[in-house]
Amino acid sequence: MIMPKYIATPTRTKEILAKYNFAFKKSLGQNFLVDVNVLENIIGHAGIHKQSGTIEIGPGIGALTEQLAIHSDKVVAFEIDQRLLPILEDTLQDYSNITIAHQDILQADVHTVITQNFAPDQPIHIVANLPYYITTPILMKLLRENLPVDSLTVMIQKEVAERMAASPNSKSYGSLTIAVQYYTHAEIVMNVPKSVFMPQPNVDSSILKLVRRESPPVHVNDEDYFFRMVQASFAQRRKTLKNNLTSHFKETYGKETIGQILEETGIDGSRRGESLSMEEFALIANTFYKKES
Repeated sequence: MIMPKYIATPTRTKEILAKYNFAFKKSLGQNFLVDVNVLENIIGHAGIHKQSGTIEIGPGIGALTEQLAIHSDKVVAFEIDQRLLPILEDTLQDYSNITIAHQDILQADVHTVITQNFAPDQPIHIVANLPYYITTPILMKLLRENLPVDSLTVMIQKEVAERMAASPNSKSYGSLTIAVQYYTHAEIVMNVPKSVFMPQPNVDSSILKLVRRESPPVHVNDEDYFFRMVQASFAQRRKTLKNNLTSHFKETYGKETIGQILEETGIDGSRRGESLSMEEFALIANTFYKKES
């Protein structure tokens, strides 16, 4: 049996790069995967099957795109680097179920793309090897837009994945944890060595799976206010909750008033942000919000 000549091998990747005289752009965080087993593991963890619609961000030369095309019904891949468009046209020419969107994902109307490319009841998954320098803005845009997707399974910097999947009272727990877990159930499903990338990055990677919640785990009166309050609570990690909030509200309240408002919530102002649950942050945010309304 002849094995298919997949894109995701060191030899084939080098051939493609040489053919097009392609030079990696550090500014775009380009690190291409060269291990088919890792890609198949990602797809397995993502829960992709033949009826799935899939969205990819930053297909590169098409290594993950190819595997998504094999395992799912249809792939839409967003690529910002114009130099890669003719390469993708070449490497993916055997697959009729791929659409390449030459767009910046941060500017794209993903709702419209989904409506135009997938059936109304089709399960949709986002799967991507995200550029490390812009991971958080991309994920927060996708989460806050309330897209009709079942899950996001992304390869990101290990340290960032740990922050997104963290629990209270851990050094990784912070405002990013709350922001991600407000919208999703977050789990690190596997770690990935540097050796499976070309060129090798300087940091370790993890696969983070985010499964969308049907509704947030807490009620907040105003989401933007809630997230600002959470960020303020972690502004300086060594400071107490009361001191961080005093710095944040210095134009509005004095330290004594902030202490009184915290007393209303029953939450000790001498605690640090990393010790608070999402429910406690919601209680604080809602209490302050009512004072200002």
